[in-house]
Amino acid sequence: MTRSFPDLLADVRVVIKGAGDLATGVAFRLWRAGFPVIMTELSQPLAIRRAAVFAEAVYAGKVVLEGIEARRVDDPAQAEAALQAGVLPVLVDATPAAIAALRPEVIVDGIMAKRNTGTGITDAPLVIALGPGFVAGRDVHAVIETSRGHYLGRVLWEGAAQANTGVPGEVGGQSHKRVVYPPCAGIFQSAVTIGTLAREGDVLGHVDGVPVLAPTSGVVRGLLHDGLPVVPGLKIGDVDPRGIVEHCFTVSDKALAIGGGVLEAIMTHLSGQRRIP
Repeated sequence: MTRSFPDLLADVRVVIKGAGDLATGVAFRLWRAGFPVIMTELSQPLAIRRAAVFAEAVYAGKVVLEGIEARRVDDPAQAEAALQAGVLPVLVDATPAAIAALRPEVIVDGIMAKRNTGTGITDAPLVIALGPGFVAGRDVHAVIETSRGHYLGRVLWEGAAQANTGVPGEVGGQSHKRVVYPPCAGIFQSAVTIGTLAREGDVLGHVDGVPVLAPTSGVVRGLLHDGLPVVPGLKIGDVDPRGIVEHCFTVSDKALAIGGGVLEAIMTHLSGQRRIP
């Protein structure tokens, strides 16, 4: 009997390392397209766009983002059960042994560490990485460009993505000034919620009692989870000067573009247009 296209996709299991902003865009695109997706995360994710990332399931137990339910699971067997129930699993175990137990056809490194933290080209039949820190054809099979601009979301089968500049991408005319950093080392506690409209200088939270101030006016699009230790230079929040509250609760445009690149890479591989040795 000839199998339908959706049936064939059901055999192409994708494991995404990381469940932050960009990794969530990848999971969103692939899940909607019919791929079985499992995400892995740390026990205390540092994702700040908590209202629009699947990493929040680690803290909340489960989240629903644009109609997709994600659930925290703690071992590969629970991940299998979640998939069977039509729920996207977020596995709190990113060890190589746990990932291997999931038997992925595709691995996507969406950790966004700006360096390779242990992903190898032999880890799965198709290995894809997001952004800088990887060389396609050496570390992984394909790299997806993550820098804003003309090449965002493009699939690179050779070479590397643009180097990390350390400069946040421009949103609403703001770059550095839209990012919230801690004033000192300590434990972060928020004073507002995601979706709050803030003015420059408003108190967004505290680090060991020291106020964290809004660097510009706009909507608070992201804030680190309460109770986490922070150090100067760590990104703990994001103020979107465009001020559109609805954007805080949906997958970002950048993440969707990168997710589209991953989808293209997988379909190119499956169609045989790019044969992996």
